[in-house]
Amino acid sequence: MPTSRDQTDALLSRYYAAFNAGDHEAMLACLVDDVAHDINQGERQTGKDAFRAFLVRMDTAYGEQLKDIVLMTSADGARAAAEFVVHGVYKIADEGLPPAHGQNYVLPAGAFFEVRDGLIARVSVYYNLADWIAQVS
Repeated sequence: MPTSRDQTDALLSRYYAAFNAGDHEAMLACLVDDVAHDINQGERQTGKDAFRAFLVRMDTAYGEQLKDIVLMTSADGARAAAEFVVHGVYKIADEGLPPAHGQNYVLPAGAFFEVRDGLIARVSVYYNLADWIAQVS
């Protein structure tokens, strides 16, 4: 079933509200079962179980809120993008990254989405890793 621009905007608004609330289950409810997740400068992971594990790992190492979220959606609602600013705290060192000791960071980022049957089928997130490393080092 096709998704309209307004439906996709509402879906992404729910997704980001759930992110900011730390509500993993509400985020996962916005995704198709075989969601493709392209991790910034990393691999593509597939499926809700992999996405859930990613969320747990991220919440362990980082405390983040997204601000100034701007959504851009295609006329047919099948594709969308979001631009936002991540306000975060680096709590526990993530594998292969600098040591953590509660450093704050502010980082512009973006995401691209594909929507299928009213749910997110792909999430691709991008940010400047070198900028983040400079802020926490």
